[in-house]
Amino acid sequence: MTTEIYLDSNATSVVLPAAIAAANDAMGRRYGNPSSTHATGLKAKAILDQARASAVRLLGVGNGRLMFNSGATEGIQTAVLSALVALRERRDAGEAIGSLLVYGATEHKAVPESLAHWNRLLGLNLTLHKLPVDHDGAHSLGALREVAPRAAMVCTMAANNETGVISDLAGIEAVLAQTASRALWLVDCVQALGKLKLDLSSTRIDYAPFSGHKLYAPKGIGMLYVRAGAPFTPLIMGGGQEGGQRSGTENMAGIAALGAVLAALERGDTFRGNAELCAFRARLADSLRAALPGVVFNNPFDKALPTTLNFAVPGLSSRELMDVFDAAEVRVSAGSACSSSKAAPSYVLDAMGLPLWRSAGAIRMSFGPLADEATIDAACARIERCGAALRASCLIPSERGAVPHDGLVQLGVEGACSWMVLDAGSRGCIVIDPLPDHVARIESYVRCQNYQVQAIVSTLPNAGRAMLIEALGRHFNRHVDADEYGWPLHAATIALANGASAPAIALGGQALACMPCGAGDELRAYLLGAPKDGRLPAAAVRFAFSARPAQQALAAVSAGRTLLCPTRDEHNQFCSIAEPVATLAADAQLDSAALDAFLQAHPDALLIDVREPYEFAAAVTPAWAGRSAHSVPLSRLADHASVWLQAEQTPLLFFCRSGNRSLKAAHCMRRLGHRQAYSLNGGLALATPLPLAA
Repeated sequence: MTTEIYLDSNATSVVLPAAIAAANDAMGRRYGNPSSTHATGLKAKAILDQARASAVRLLGVGNGRLMFNSGATEGIQTAVLSALVALRERRDAGEAIGSLLVYGATEHKAVPESLAHWNRLLGLNLTLHKLPVDHDGAHSLGALREVAPRAAMVCTMAANNETGVISDLAGIEAVLAQTASRALWLVDCVQALGKLKLDLSSTRIDYAPFSGHKLYAPKGIGMLYVRAGAPFTPLIMGGGQEGGQRSGTENMAGIAALGAVLAALERGDTFRGNAELCAFRARLADSLRAALPGVVFNNPFDKALPTTLNFAVPGLSSRELMDVFDAAEVRVSAGSACSSSKAAPSYVLDAMGLPLWRSAGAIRMSFGPLADEATIDAACARIERCGAALRASCLIPSERGAVPHDGLVQLGVEGACSWMVLDAGSRGCIVIDPLPDHVARIESYVRCQNYQVQAIVSTLPNAGRAMLIEALGRHFNRHVDADEYGWPLHAATIALANGASAPAIALGGQALACMPCGAGDELRAYLLGAPKDGRLPAAAVRFAFSARPAQQALAAVSAGRTLLCPTRDEHNQFCSIAEPVATLAADAQLDSAALDAFLQAHPDALLIDVREPYEFAAAVTPAWAGRSAHSVPLSRLADHASVWLQAEQTPLLFFCRSGNRSLKAAHCMRRLGHRQAYSLNGGLALATPLPLAA
C-alpha cells in the first residue's frame, strides 16, 4: 500500500474514479465510432454529445465553438495558427493589423514558442513582445495600454501554473476596449477549469484552451473554445470529425472521462469550495513556516488560486528541498525546469523581480479541489518530518546541536572538490581546498556540530581561505601562524614511508601530513592516516589529497589501497587508486525484479542508501527481506570505500531514488577493485513492490 502524498496537481492530477469508470465504459461497452450511424455508434455519440453539452454550460460557450482535442498545447497551436492566418489574410488585403505579438512574461512556454513557430512559418515577421508583470505576478495594465494599439494578438493566462496568480482578465479586456485594439486575444485557461468561474461568451476572449489532466481527467484530452465570429483555421484536416474543426477519430475514452469530471463540476457534489481550499492552503503554509525557518512564499495568497503554494527557503536549493520531500513521499515540484544537479531560475519568478535565491530555489506545492482533511493532515506531518531531517543534517538552523560525525566528507561543485576531515571525539576538523561555493555549507556544518577547525589548507598556494575564516568566527583559531597554503608554521613532524620528515597535524587518532611535490614545489599533497611510533607507514595512509599532476609523487609514501582524493572530479569518480580497474562490468546494475533472488543468494550483502542524510532521515526506513539499509551518502563514499575494500567478498548493493546516484557509487567501487558492487536499476521509484516498511 502506497504512502505517497501527491501535491503536484498543477503538473497533472490523479484521475477521478468516476472518470476511470466512464473511460472503461467507453472502451468496453460503448466502444463504437461516434461517426457511425448504427446503434453502436450512436451509443458512443451520446457520450460525445453529453460531454460537450456539459462543457458548453459550464464555460458559458454560448454561440462559440467548443471542440475536443488532445490538450492545451494543441489548443494553443490551433488558436495561434487561426489568428495568424487571419492576420496574414487581412494584411494581404491591405488592412492594418499591428506589428506586435504580445504575450505575458509569465506565460507557459507553449505560448511564445507557438507564436514564434507560426510567425516564422507563415512569413508574417511580426515582433514578439513580452508583457511585463509586477512583483505579485499581475500583468502590467499600463504596459499593455502602451502597446495595445500596435498589438496584432495578445496572449495572457487565467491563472499561472507556477504561482497560481489569477490574472485580471476584466482589467485586460477594459484596456483593449479603451485603446480600441483589434488584437485577437488568447487566454490560457488550463489552471482555471474547476477553480474559477468562467462565462466565456460574455467576454471578448477569442480563444481559450483547456487540458483535462489538470483536473482529474486522463492525459491526452482537452478542449478549445473559439468565440463566435473569431477566425478559425483547423490544425488537423481529414475525416471532418468535430464538425470539421479537428479531424481524427475522437478519443472517446478521454472524452468520456472528461465528461464525468465536467458532470461532477455541474452537480457541485464532488469538489471542495474556495473557503475549504483556502483553509487547506493555510494549514500547509503554517506547517512550512514551523518546519522551515525563514521560508518565504513567492505567491500572494490573496491574489492566487487557493490550491497553489510557491516558496523558497534561505540556504536551501530547490534540489535539496525536492529530495527531502520526495524521500518523505511528498510529491512536489521545483518552480522551474531542473537539470541533474541544479535548478535553473524560474523565468516566472524572475519576471516578477524576485531575487535569484528565491527563483532558483523555488518549490511548488499544489493540490486539487478533491483534496481532503486526511491528506492535508498527513502532508503537515510529513512536512514536520522533513524539517526535522534538515535540522538533524545541519541544513537549517536548530536549537539543538546535531550528533557529530567522524570521517571524511567530500563536497563537489562543477568538477571541483572541497574536503572535510572530521573527528567526533575531539570535535576537531580540518578543511582541505575549500571552494567559495561551499563556504556557507561548511560554516553551517561546523557551527551545527560545534567543531573547532584546526586548519584550512590548500593543495595550491593563494587559494581562497579568507572568506571561510571570516565565516567560521570563533570556530577557527585565526591566531595560529600559517603559510600561503594555510599550513601551520609550527606543526609537529612525522616520518613518512620514504624516510622523509614531514610536518603533521594530529586529529584524534589520525594525522594529516604535508609534503611538497611537483616542479618548483608549487604543489602540496596531504596524507591522512593513523601514525605509529611517530611514523606514517605507507600501509597506514588511507587517503591522499592532491591536484592530479602531483599524484605520481605519492607512490613512495602511500600504498596500493590508498585512496587518491582529487581537487578536481569532473567525471564523478569521487576517489581513485594508483592502478584502477580499467573496465566496468555490464552487470553493475541489478533489476528490481531480481532483487529477492539476489538477497537470498547473498545473505551477507550490505544494502547501502546513497541518498543524502536528510533524505534518509525523512524517509520511511528502507528494508528488504527484513534487512535494514546503511546510510552512506555520496559525500561520504570515499570514507567508507577504504573500509569496504578490505572486505572484497561482501557484496554491496547501492540504491537511491532513481538509480543515478547509486550507479555512480557502484562504478566507483568497481574501479577501485571491488567486483561485487551493484546498483538497483531505477532505484526506489521503480522497485516492485516498493521496499519500504509500513
